[in-house]
Amino acid sequence: MNIFVARLNYDTQENDLQYAFEEFGAVDSVKIIMDKMTGRSKGFGFVEMPNDDEARAAIKGLDNVELDGRTIVVKEAEPRENRGGGGGGGGRGGFSRRY
Repeated sequence: MNIFVARLNYDTQENDLQYAFEEFGAVDSVKIIMDKMTGRSKGFGFVEMPNDDEARAAIKGLDNVELDGRTIVVKEAEPRENRGGGGGGGGRGGFSRRY
């Protein structure tokens, strides 16, 4: 199961997050999303756990819990296609001028 973790302290490291989740079971991977321009954490990340029951226990046990001085939000990650937002490109808008 892929788990979304938000409101992370910008100083939280991937190994800190892994340690917190390993209290509930095996962890396949941890990825804190970094800003490409600054190299600084964006304050959210993802944890993958192979066992869904352990993942659900981690979500329940860590949601709204303090980690590194911040109260984190933990929930099951939604697949990219279900997240909404963004929207399509669609034209340039405005008016066109012909010369």
